Amino acid sequence: MIAPRRFLPSVSSLLALEAVDRLGSATLAAGELSLTHSAISRQLKHLEEQIGVSLFERAGRALVLTPAGRDYADSARGYLHDLARASLKIRAAGTRMSLNLAVLPAFGTHWLLPRLKRFSELHPDVVVNLSTRLAPFDFGRESFDAAVHFGVQDWQGVEFLELMRERVVPAGPPSLLPDGPLAPHRLLSLPLLHLESRPGAWEDWFARRKVQTDRLGGMLFDQFTHMSEAAALGFGLALLPEFLFEAEERRGRLIAAVDSREELEAGYHLVWPRGRIPNRPLRLLLDWLARPEVGSATTG
Repeated sequence: MIAPRRFLPSVSSLLALEAVDRLGSATLAAGELSLTHSAISRQLKHLEEQIGVSLFERAGRALVLTPAGRDYADSARGYLHDLARASLKIRAAGTRMSLNLAVLPAFGTHWLLPRLKRFSELHPDVVVNLSTRLAPFDFGRESFDAAVHFGVQDWQGVEFLELMRERVVPAGPPSLLPDGPLAPHRLLSLPLLHLESRPGAWEDWFARRKVQTDRLGGMLFDQFTHMSEAAALGFGLALLPEFLFEAEERRGRLIAAVDSREELEAGYHLVWPRGRIPNRPLRLLLDWLARPEVGSATTG
């Protein structure tokens, strides 16, 4: 049992509280929820009596939430969002099994999704739901079955399956590279684009080629997709994962800035909580992703 029923308010009461907090008015909340002003007041009064703490005050005819009421409304909002998402997922899946994955956006778009098409054809009884996350997180606080992380297998409390090692390509538009690939040191004469989650990536790339650098500047991005788009538009050179570069190369928007490509120690992994037995949909996906032909499949 989660908690005694006396501590579990009705969804209607929480909706009233959340709406009053967000809209700042019981009248506006009543309009949004298709209720009367008095119905909103009753919902809040019942909730207050159930919790045993003052949640609102009267200012003339208006209802004003107390600090405790606003804090509780924040918690209620998170609960209502989670409940709505859970309802949407089960409605979308119907009688099929759901698999909820957190993915890195560029990797999910250009590597994982093309492969999931075949997985879905082989397992039509599984619905895969994808949500974007840019960094590792706590599985205890996020309701995902598994996630895609990038790194060197140094995450705590998870099991993992390596999907691919990272290969990076310095890339730019033909307008910045009219004569084609350049010697590594000549890239310093062109504007360079940087990614927040890969600080020092350009410095490391130049260092491995014995090219001395000092305080490399340039535009900063939080996602590969935005940085790739900026490179294609001529803002500068981007150090991109091979799968993203090849997608843009096929479109004729980017070309390699040097002749060589480099494999890093870090890579992309599917991770799931240690100690939690994978459910059947996750087990099917793990077995399928472990096939050699899946990892080497082209996405063109």
